[in-house]
Amino acid sequence: MPLGSVTVSICRLVIVLLLFVVSHGVAAHGRRVNAPFFESAVRFPETAVFWFGQVSSLQNYTDVRVGYTGQELWIHLAIIDKWLWQDDSPSRTPDSLELWDAATITVDTGLAPGTQPGASSYRFTGELNWYRPQSDYQASYRGTGTGWQAAAVPFTTETGWRGNAPNDNVEDRGWAITFHIPFSSLGMSGPPPSGTDWRLGVLVHDRDFQDRTAVSDTFWPETFKRDQPGTWGELAFGLRPAQTGSMPLSAQTYTIRHKLNGVAVMDAMVGGGSVCGGGMDYFSEWGNANYAHSTHLVTQNQGDVADWPCFSKIYIDFPMGSLPAGKVLVSATLTLFQFGNSDPTRAQPSLVQVLTLEDDWTENSITWNNAPLAQENVSQAWVESLTISIPWPGAARSWDVTWAASQAYTAGQPALRLALYEADAEYHSGKYFTSSDTEDWNETGRPMLVVKLADPGTVRPSAPTNLRISQ
Repeated sequence: MPLGSVTVSICRLVIVLLLFVVSHGVAAHGRRVNAPFFESAVRFPETAVFWFGQVSSLQNYTDVRVGYTGQELWIHLAIIDKWLWQDDSPSRTPDSLELWDAATITVDTGLAPGTQPGASSYRFTGELNWYRPQSDYQASYRGTGTGWQAAAVPFTTETGWRGNAPNDNVEDRGWAITFHIPFSSLGMSGPPPSGTDWRLGVLVHDRDFQDRTAVSDTFWPETFKRDQPGTWGELAFGLRPAQTGSMPLSAQTYTIRHKLNGVAVMDAMVGGGSVCGGGMDYFSEWGNANYAHSTHLVTQNQGDVADWPCFSKIYIDFPMGSLPAGKVLVSATLTLFQFGNSDPTRAQPSLVQVLTLEDDWTENSITWNNAPLAQENVSQAWVESLTISIPWPGAARSWDVTWAASQAYTAGQPALRLALYEADAEYHSGKYFTSSDTEDWNETGRPMLVVKLADPGTVRPSAPTNLRISQ
């Protein structure tokens, strides 16, 4: 074959591969949530969780929980908001919902999201509502190809609030809204196949004064533009499956832990820690608290938004530079050592989720308000409650992070960046772990990443778990 023909063929192959990558999500992508499937009702503490926004007097923070059943897509927003305002006017219209405390979910079910909302684009808005019929406080829209048009797309919302009361100048704690979006409303007989990708956007509207018509919005992902589906995040149906494949006898094990072989592992917690932000002003100080060099780490969440001062996340970076290059990463396990939890007499097990990060952070400056957003949820494991004291280093709790570590290693990233959080419903659910800053006598209790590497050609390839199906 002439050289020119070879070049053309290669170019065509590259184009095909690029199209495949784009449509299947193999390449670097935007923010993503892998939604779990539930056979019957959604189990609140087992839903996928992600977050956005900040905590302050005039800014909102939101925890988003996502799951689906055979009948519906389920999305719950817990919104930290100091001032709650709803529209009590009898003259309100669907278009006025977004001028008050409200939330909007956008979904695109198509193969390739367009630059404008099309027939596969849907928009659902629900407003905070105290006591009136919720159907009066929600509206649905569908894309027209050039914008949005009101449409009778059936869905339901449920709202609740915590604090003094909406529509006054007394400080509140926040509110919550749950969206139930039937698949039948989207023209489907049931959920899409596991592995399907849709587009998802989340928009929270915030009104802080009765006489102010301008409303500030927060949204996910940070690229989100309501009328441009291509800027929305990814909604994947089904959790990312575990990486599977052969384990060659020649595989070598490497342990990455702070101070072991001169490696520096950085970790931190943000939020309320183990004392629920005690001694802080919640709306002016809590979101900016830094716990640099704490010897313990806490992850905690719950269903009651009023108790958000107790919420806490864990961030941890494992440097990858100590691993030899040119190998194949065949497994990676994250292990933290648990030494306690919130009220042992009432604590419940927690499904602690591991999420990847792409952005840098520093231990001396990280806070709830400036911490990186999650890239996607990649692993989860149940962490039981400790009802009695156990010897140090504590109870080993492990997560399979093979997929995330393999992506970081193959891409030559300097570190595997992770966050740990939970979608708990119960009170007193916090779990306490030893940090990398623990004293040297407890060095074996520091967080560690155990990686197995093998030579290329000795590993039987596993199913490509990072490929997705787009509709």
